[in-house]
Amino acid sequence: MSEMKITYSTVLTDESVHHRFETALKSVAEGLGKRHPLKINGKNVFATSEFSVYSPIDTSLLIGTFQVGEDVHTEAAIAAAKTAFPPWSGHDWERRTRILRKVSDLLEERMFSLAALVTTEVGKTREESIAEISETIDLLRYHAEVYKQQLGYTLPMRPDPEGGTVRSVMRPYGVWAVISPFNFPVSLAAGMISAALLTGNTVVMKPTSKAPLSGLLLYRVFVDGGVPADALQFLTGPGEPFGSRVAGHPDVAGIAFTGSRDAGMWLYRNFSREQPYPKPLIAEMGSKNPAIVTLHADLKKATEGIIRSAFGYSGQKCSATSRVYVHAAVADSFLEGLRKKVQEITVGNPRDKEVFMGPVIDKNALDIFQEAVESCRKSGGKVLQGGKVLTGKQYSRGFYMEPTLVTGLPSDHPLVFKELFVPFLIIETFERIQDALVRANATDYGLTAGIYTENDEEREYFFKHIHSGVCYANRKGGATTGAWPGSQPFGGWKGSGSTGKGIGGPYYLLSYLREQAQTRVG
Repeated sequence: MSEMKITYSTVLTDESVHHRFETALKSVAEGLGKRHPLKINGKNVFATSEFSVYSPIDTSLLIGTFQVGEDVHTEAAIAAAKTAFPPWSGHDWERRTRILRKVSDLLEERMFSLAALVTTEVGKTREESIAEISETIDLLRYHAEVYKQQLGYTLPMRPDPEGGTVRSVMRPYGVWAVISPFNFPVSLAAGMISAALLTGNTVVMKPTSKAPLSGLLLYRVFVDGGVPADALQFLTGPGEPFGSRVAGHPDVAGIAFTGSRDAGMWLYRNFSREQPYPKPLIAEMGSKNPAIVTLHADLKKATEGIIRSAFGYSGQKCSATSRVYVHAAVADSFLEGLRKKVQEITVGNPRDKEVFMGPVIDKNALDIFQEAVESCRKSGGKVLQGGKVLTGKQYSRGFYMEPTLVTGLPSDHPLVFKELFVPFLIIETFERIQDALVRANATDYGLTAGIYTENDEEREYFFKHIHSGVCYANRKGGATTGAWPGSQPFGGWKGSGSTGKGIGGPYYLLSYLREQAQTRVG
């Protein structure tokens, strides 16, 4: 099948895309409210207790009822994946690559139904949801292409001193636990799962309890695409019991996690402590991403890029712009334009075509937003735009708020450093670009960062001195967001990531493999 042609601009202009999405929305709505099992060794398994998931768009909308997986289920899933490891890893790399390509083709066939579910389950707009599934398809194809280019990571080495032949072979570890978040419930889960499976590992997947149905449909795509049901297990339920069990289980060879820094560091410490020897942990965590607007910036471009990155998906991306440092000489002009554009943002039901910003994921996020606004005001900060929770009419059953701009916070205020995951943008001024970079780097995070400048020296200074894994200059489509497989490897520095190898990049698959030197003499 052809590579994906659907882009952000296509979603906005192609009416056939909107028609297909709206048809899929109706189909998804008809399938909501059902009871869903765990999937262990390909079989439906039901637990003694269940939990229900409701849409953040409308909390009266039941997504479905899911199983609270217990230790016995985790044990069974790990055992099944362990048994499946020898035959799955024993396939030649070409066969696993063919299967992954078939999975990507199936994702393409089901793109609109998956996108419509993502919108319904986690509140993404149609633009964001369709883009997520498109990215997922490209990510799987990119992983397969990298693996093919590397011939399954088998490399001839120098001859042995005794005259034998030597080769380096990258081999899989075994059973991986994959823990995925709500904000990209398909692409982030699929990225970790596909990398582990492609390289010969088996997987026990557990999606966040905020988006289990997206995880279940993704599981079905992998299995329908040819991944053996025993090579991929599906569990649901609270994260902490599952994390505790896999962190201490001797048959878990590795953990791939995307989520908050607190949860990621907890896994990192416990996995290190509980296992008998070091095992790999791939943790992609949060951030507090800065954008810098210099004296030489194109302010129109900066305004558009920052708005897309700060308020796309209601600020609930780990790459979302949450801090802006603008040169004092252009600050008034920039803020005037930014505020005007923010006022034009349409907040509402993300299933509607014209909406740019939907709800946050749950009441906890709503509370975090309210607490941030209150803390800002108490600390002498100023709310330039927004700051209110939206109520009444279409907002009455969901978690909606205004996109918010604040300024005047002390540079050492906790809000400047703490990841909030809500549409709350802090703006500060600077006089010298050196000072802006010092402040941009002054967090424990280092995922994404952006700059707007038409000055080549400023741009190069930024790239040389910023402490982030994904960096952009003068990007209209997103100041700090919008990484794409094969273009921008997505991985964080410092407290934003554990491996230094970005997903969607040429080195990511290596994190799921270990090297074996094979010497043949005689």
